[in-house]
Amino acid sequence: MDSQPPEQAFPAAFSAHTSRFTRTYQTYLDKVTPFTTYRWIGTAVFLLIFMARILIAQGWYIVCYSLGIYLLNLFLAFLTPKFDPSLEQDDELESGGPSALPTKQDEEFRPFIRRLPEFKFWHSATQAISIAFVATWIQATDVPVYWPLLVIYWILLFTLTMRRQIQHMIKYRYIPFSFGKTRYARS
Repeated sequence: MDSQPPEQAFPAAFSAHTSRFTRTYQTYLDKVTPFTTYRWIGTAVFLLIFMARILIAQGWYIVCYSLGIYLLNLFLAFLTPKFDPSLEQDDELESGGPSALPTKQDEEFRPFIRRLPEFKFWHSATQAISIAFVATWIQATDVPVYWPLLVIYWILLFTLTMRRQIQHMIKYRYIPFSFGKTRYARS
């Protein structure tokens, strides 16, 4: 009988369990993909539980601040178009003229394609909240910090980045949301 030595049995067993876990996880992700509203409600509830943990424990403010910065970064990537018109204009200026392909800038229809798709935004946000929640149970991550200063920093950062993003949206005339856009019935 051909049996594996003990030093090779563990990596093979670990690999088998890891691949089974990965397949199961992907199956659950595939099942929840169409339920956008319920996914976001679940993530919002999880975020509220995390915030309650922070308030009750009265600590881990740096973890909460880091999570807030990361979620802001994800949100900005969600609002930003994949093909940024300001970067395209910079490329045209560097190359010495318009791009090689003829384009019509004024009335041309260009669909809004996000830099970060909604599902990846949700998945990354949920993973980040999960990691931050686990970090609140580890004493080493409870760094003493003056929390009102972090709140002021975060509000200032949010205000400045959102103002810049809104100015960018106005300048290049794009709307990243589908509210108020014409919807046609399916045939």
